[in-house]
Amino acid sequence: MKEILQQYAAYNIWATKLLTDRIIRLTDEEINREIISSFPSIYKTLQHMWLAEEVWWKRLKLTENIVLESSAFTGSFSEMTGILARQSQQYKEWIDNATEPQLVHVFAFVRNKEQVKMPVYQVLHHVFNHSTYHRGQLVTMMNQLGVDKIPGTDFMFFCRAK
Repeated sequence: MKEILQQYAAYNIWATKLLTDRIIRLTDEEINREIISSFPSIYKTLQHMWLAEEVWWKRLKLTENIVLESSAFTGSFSEMTGILARQSQQYKEWIDNATEPQLVHVFAFVRNKEQVKMPVYQVLHHVFNHSTYHRGQLVTMMNQLGVDKIPGTDFMFFCRAK
């Protein structure tokens, strides 16, 4: 189990970097242009990806009163990309050092006023899958903007790039 989580953590970093390296070459207007999707712009979609990684990290760390830096962030896309990259790297480093008991540990957290219990490895799968879902939306948004040379971010490409 640990090996696949390590691969997914590394894949998450790799795939997000490929896309954000391409997005960073767009204009601020394009990055912030309203496009119909789950979130109204490329900027807001990436901000949501950061928010999700941030909230789950704090839950895993058993933070009681979670305050999310991502929800109030108004900085540049480049700054946000760097912060998300560091957040994703924290997951990878934690998994690299985790023991099997830490990965299967069931922890409780509150989500939307409901108490939930899940093993850590399921939460990690969720975090990485969630990012994959929104990277797909970013690709669709870039296509709608007419962006060329959008990199492929499938897991298969990651495995073959190593």
